[in-house]
Amino acid sequence: MTVYAHVDGPLGEMLLVGEESADGRTALASLSLPGQKGGAVVQDGWRHAPEAFEGIAAQLRAYFAGRLTRFDIGYADGGTDFQRRVWRALEDIPYGTTVTYGEIAARVGTPGAGVRAVGTAIGRNPLLVVRPCHRVIGADGALRGYAGGLERKERLLGLEGALVR
Repeated sequence: MTVYAHVDGPLGEMLLVGEESADGRTALASLSLPGQKGGAVVQDGWRHAPEAFEGIAAQLRAYFAGRLTRFDIGYADGGTDFQRRVWRALEDIPYGTTVTYGEIAARVGTPGAGVRAVGTAIGRNPLLVVRPCHRVIGADGALRGYAGGLERKERLLGLEGALVR
């Protein structure tokens, strides 16, 4: 069953969407920010269940307070094989560091022209903040694309103490 909750944070009220299993565990399917391009929208039939996200909300609070550098959250399956490869590469970017789109493309085996495809896959990341696509920047060190807005990307990098190259 699809469940959802809203959680306040310094980037605005986040919408968490998850899939609840028979044993009561919740796998996070989406974390959306207000006004996010392509963000989730609550659908008929979804159950409002803040209790299902208590652990995730606690980790988000710790992250925003600077006490957590890596999330330990179960994710719902989604995306294409290529997108999942790119998203796994995002999860390997250490807290407080940045990498370029080209570096991610090389990590997933699609250097050169694959940079555009990597950018598209990153743009479809449904788990903003927890799957750190905000740590990917342009080859020239400039902040590029973020579904939650460049101001929020800059804020997250600032929170982490990441120096933009």
